Amino acid sequence: RGICDRGLSRKRGERSEGGAVESKSLRVFHAKELSIHADASDVRHASAWLESACIASNVPQNEISRLELCLNEALANVIDHGGTTIPSSPIHLHLVVHHNEAIVTITDSGAPFNPLATSTKSRTYTLAEAEPGGLGILLIRRFSDTQRYCYSEGCNHLSFSVCWPKVA
Repeated sequence: RGICDRGLSRKRGERSEGGAVESKSLRVFHAKELSIHADASDVRHASAWLESACIASNVPQNEISRLELCLNEALANVIDHGGTTIPSSPIHLHLVVHHNEAIVTITDSGAPFNPLATSTKSRTYTLAEAEPGGLGILLIRRFSDTQRYCYSEGCNHLSFSVCWPKVA
C-alpha cells in the first residue's frame, strides 16, 4: 500500500472545513494520458501535449500557462532527483478536466519523495545570498490551486490543479 498526503488547497474553488476543494460533480469531461522518457526533448513534448489537450478542453490560456509551469518544474525535479531508475522507466502524465478545474498527475518510479512535506527556501535579498535550485516546489505551490502527493505501489504520484471562474 501507499502513503498518501491529501496536500494543500488554496485560492479558488469551494472549500470544505478541512480546506480541500470539493467538486459538485465527479463527471469527467476530458481525460488524456501521455508517457514520456526522462529527457529534455520529452519534457518539451509533454509541455506541447499539455497545451494542446488543455486547448481542446477549453481551459483558459492563463490556467494553461500555470499548469505548464508546474509541469515543467515537476518534471525537472523528477529527472534531476528521481534516482537511478528514472532514465529507464517511463514517466506517466494524466490530465483530467472537469467543469472549471484541470488536474495533472505525474507518476514516476523514482526514489520516494514527497515535495509537499519539504520546506521551501527562505527568501534571499541579495545575489550573494542566493543559491541555485530549490525553487521548483515553491513555484508549484504558488502557481497551482491544489497539490497532492501519494507514494503507492512503488511509484510517486504528484497531482496539481488549477481552477477558474465558471462561465454563466
